[in-house]
Amino acid sequence: MHFSNWLIFCGVTLLVAFTPGPAVLLAVSNSMSVGPRRAMISSLGNAMGLFMVSAAAMAGLGVVLSTSAHAFMMLKLAGAAYLIYLGIKQWRSQGSVFADLQGSSAAASPRSSWRLFGHGLTVALTNPKGILFFSALFPQFLTQDAPLAMQFAVLTTTFAAASVLSHAFYVLLARLLRKQLSDPRRTRLFNKLSGGAFVLLGLSLLRLPNKTA
Repeated sequence: MHFSNWLIFCGVTLLVAFTPGPAVLLAVSNSMSVGPRRAMISSLGNAMGLFMVSAAAMAGLGVVLSTSAHAFMMLKLAGAAYLIYLGIKQWRSQGSVFADLQGSSAAASPRSSWRLFGHGLTVALTNPKGILFFSALFPQFLTQDAPLAMQFAVLTTTFAAASVLSHAFYVLLARLLRKQLSDPRRTRLFNKLSGGAFVLLGLSLLRLPNKTA
């Protein structure tokens, strides 16, 4: 891969990564409930999911989703259902998410860490836009005379790193706004707004047109 191509890819990746989506919203929501450090666990899970999605796209799953309406619909429904579930759960939350963050983080169990990791992983795996994005974007930056595996590793690592960086930025931003949102009424408002955003993102997946030949 040419260095100039990689720089262009970095620009596109940063633009995409810093555009708020389900993974960013999940990171911010987790930062409110379990603290910034533990919120990044879900971001690492999302990064792992991006590697798996990228591998699936390189293996041809992107072509399958583009040609099989049934496969695309199944993945789309799974992703939409999961986002709507997260939205309803966040909407129904009534407690102050800023109360005793340090205590809740210290008392969290390893299972809770795996749950956070799993949420980030699932959000990445159940988004058909991800596979279609990688399938459409990667070929434009690949060099035919260079090893494919190495290029795959460089592009995917770059995208995953940019995603984690964007999550850290939004998590720190939420941390800075913690005092402004510490009021229980504002907390409940945040829960409803973020929950509604999850539901809207899930519904937006249902509106994603099938890529059929």
